[in-house]
Order: sequence, then C-alpha cells, then structure tokens
Amino acid sequence: MEKNRLAKVSRKTSETDIRIKINLDGEGKYNINSGINFFNHMLESFSKHSMIDLDIQAIGDIDIDDHHTIEDVGILLGKAFLEAIGDKKGIKRMSHAIVPMDDSLATVAIDISGRSYFKANFKFNNDKIGDMTSDTIKHFFESFASSGKVNLNISAEGSNDHHKAEAIFKAFAKSLHDACKVEHDSIPSTKGIL
Repeated sequence: MEKNRLAKVSRKTSETDIRIKINLDGEGKYNINSGINFFNHMLESFSKHSMIDLDIQAIGDIDIDDHHTIEDVGILLGKAFLEAIGDKKGIKRMSHAIVPMDDSLATVAIDISGRSYFKANFKFNNDKIGDMTSDTIKHFFESFASSGKVNLNISAEGSNDHHKAEAIFKAFAKSLHDACKVEHDSIPSTKGIL
C-alpha cells in the first residue's frame, strides 16, 4: 500500500546554503554533512532508526555559531517532510515512542495533524554537547514542527547530555516512522482533510 514518498528541497540565505533529499519509505540510508559533528551524529541516528533515507548538505556560518545552520536544517527538513507526506491519505497519523539510553529516557509523541505545535520538557546540564550548542536541540525540533505542520511533544530525563540528546532523536525517529505508516485508504480525520 505504501508508495514512494520523496521530496527534494533547497534554500540559500546570507547565513546558510542547504539541500535536503528525503525518502519516507527508505531503508535508513544517510549522507549528512552539516559542518557540526554532533548534529550529524544525531541526524544519522534519526535516519537509521526511522528508516527514512536522508541526504542533507548544509553550509552555514558556523564560524559565528551553530544556531543558523541547525535552525535552517530544521525548517527545511520540516518542509521536505511536509512535501513528501503529501495528502496524508491512509497514514496512521499519531504515534509515540519511549526510548532509553543508559541513564536517560526520552518520550516523543507526534500527531501529523496539519497544525504546528511544539512542547519540550527537557534540559541539558552543559552549554555544549560535543561541538553542538545544547539549547539548539529544542530550536531544531520547534523549527521542524512549525514547517512540517506537526504536533510534537518531547520529554526527557537523565544525567548524561549525550545520552539524553540521542534518546530524544531516536524516540523522534521511532514515533515519526510509526505515524507515517500507511494503514488504510482514507484521511485519518473527521474533518476529511489534514
């Protein structure tokens, strides 16, 4: 019942130059270069565990900081997702995942509702995780939810920032993969549109 749900998007600003290809019905293959090693690691983990093929090539003003690059990748990934998911006919629509990673536990709930909303209930202990500014993780997901028109609720706890961040990205991957599954032949809404 599933079809090839693909998208290719790009955007160039005075701060970033980003190209993204996405295949929602992929095998978890990735080719990611954001210029931010820890962010690459998180996006690779997301691709692998969501089974979404991702090609992300980003050049940004990371000599200033990583904010613009991470924000713009979030915006563009949301746009690519929205284009790839299409009319949402037959999708499961709502899902959640709970993922442990050693000391950390992350819960992500998602609704591919056509309405943007983001809620975060997690904090990091340090300003940086590897070469990535930790507060940009919330901003990445907020940007994705806004441009992807999804409701995204994320909670996480734990003492190790790396583990907490990775658990969040893996739970996001698992919940999005499940919510995108094509299960029937109708629009999953009483409104008849999403």
